[in-house]
Amino acid sequence: MDLDAFAVAHRDQWERLDALVARRHLSGAETDELVALYRTCARHLSRVRSAAPDPQLIAELSSRVATARGRLTGTREVRTHAVRRFVLQVVPAALYRIRWWTCGVMVVEIALAVAVGAWTLHSPEAMASLGTPGELDKYAHESFESYYSTYSARDFAAQVWTNNARIAAICVASGITGLLPLYLLYQNAVALGQTGAVMTDHDMLGVFLSLISPHGLLELTCVFIAGAAGLKLFWTMLVPGPRSRSIALAAEGRALITVTVGLTVALAVAGFIEAFVTPAPIPWPVKIAIGAGALALLWAYTLILGRSAVIGGVTGDLEEDEAGYIRPEVG
Repeated sequence: MDLDAFAVAHRDQWERLDALVARRHLSGAETDELVALYRTCARHLSRVRSAAPDPQLIAELSSRVATARGRLTGTREVRTHAVRRFVLQVVPAALYRIRWWTCGVMVVEIALAVAVGAWTLHSPEAMASLGTPGELDKYAHESFESYYSTYSARDFAAQVWTNNARIAAICVASGITGLLPLYLLYQNAVALGQTGAVMTDHDMLGVFLSLISPHGLLELTCVFIAGAAGLKLFWTMLVPGPRSRSIALAAEGRALITVTVGLTVALAVAGFIEAFVTPAPIPWPVKIAIGAGALALLWAYTLILGRSAVIGGVTGDLEEDEAGYIRPEVG
C-alpha cells in the first residue's frame, strides 16, 4: 500500500470527521454522517494496521477514531450544575435512604462493643489472651497514646484515610454476600471493646475516650454507614420488592456506590482530625467539640439535604439515561 496516496485519497473524509466531532450541536443528518465517517475511518485504521503499519499514521487515525467514538457514545462534560447536584442532592439522598439501617447498625455495634469490653474486663482468661501483663501495661500507658504521634501528621492522615476508605468500600461492594460486612462490623466492635477493656483495667479509660472521641465520632459513624449500605444491598437481593431482582440490585448498587463516594470525603475529614487535632496541644474539650461538630455536620447533611432531595424524587441512583434505561435518539 502506498501510504501517501492512501492518505491523500481519504484526507477529505478524515478532516470532515474532525469538523463534525468539533461541532457543539449536530443535526440528525450530520449525526448520521458522523456515524458513517466514523465507521469509514475505523476501516481505514484497520487497513493501515494490517497492510502497512506506519506508526505515525496509525497514531493519527487511532486518535480520530477514539475522539469520534467518544462523541458518539455520549461523553459528557463535567458541568458545575452536575457537580452541585451530585454533592447537594444525590449523595445526601443516598445517605438519607439508609438512615434507619445506619441507626440499627450503630446500636448493635455499640452494644456489642460494650458487651465484649465488659466480658474481657471481668474475665481473666479473656484479658490474658490479649497479651502478658507487661505487654498490656505498656500498651495502656505508652503505645496507645504514642500511636497518634509516631508518624508525621500528613503521612498519618493519608494512611488513616486510605485504610478506612478501603474498609468502607469493601463493606459496600461486598454487601451482596451479606457475610463480609457482618464480619468486618463484628471485628470492629470486638477490637473497640477489647481496647476499652485494657485501658479501663489500667485506669486509663479517660485517656482512651479523650483520644478516640475527636476523630472516632465521625470515623465510627462512617463505618456504621458503610456496614448499613452493604447490608441494605444484601436485603435488596433477598427482598427486591415490586421490581425484578436484577433491576433492584442494579439500582440499589449504583445508589450505594454513591454512599461510598460520600464516605470517602467524610473519612478524609476524620483522618485529618485524627492526624492534626487529636495529638495537638490544645484542651481536650476543644478537640472533642471539633469531632462532635464534624459528626453534627454529617448528620445535618444527611437529614436536611437528604430529606429535601428524596422528597424531590432523588434516590441516589443515576438518571435513567445515564443508567442505560433510555436509548439515545438522533435529532
